[in-house]
Amino acid sequence: MRVIKRLALEQFWQEWPNAERPLRAWYGLTSKATWRNFAEVKVTFGQTDQARVKSGGMVAIFDIGGNKFRLIAAISFAKGKVYVLRILTHKEYDQEHWKRQL
Repeated sequence: MRVIKRLALEQFWQEWPNAERPLRAWYGLTSKATWRNFAEVKVTFGQTDQARVKSGGMVAIFDIGGNKFRLIAAISFAKGKVYVLRILTHKEYDQEHWKRQL
């Protein structure tokens, strides 16, 4: 899969240094993946969930760093792309503002 906006990962770990290692690991696994559906995402990342956002689209929610952070991404299986939409602390994620913004 091609990860769109790797820069977002780097910017996040600049602010939250303890996120760097798990985000690099996520990027490494994701960029090597050839997912065709969400079930295959779950095989790679078992703690991943899906949610519908205000725009009506579905997003994948990845637990990062032992549940300390959340990475929210849109996945286009047909195009082989993962679009990083948000990376949040667990506290920011729980406020659910992101659902209304996406």
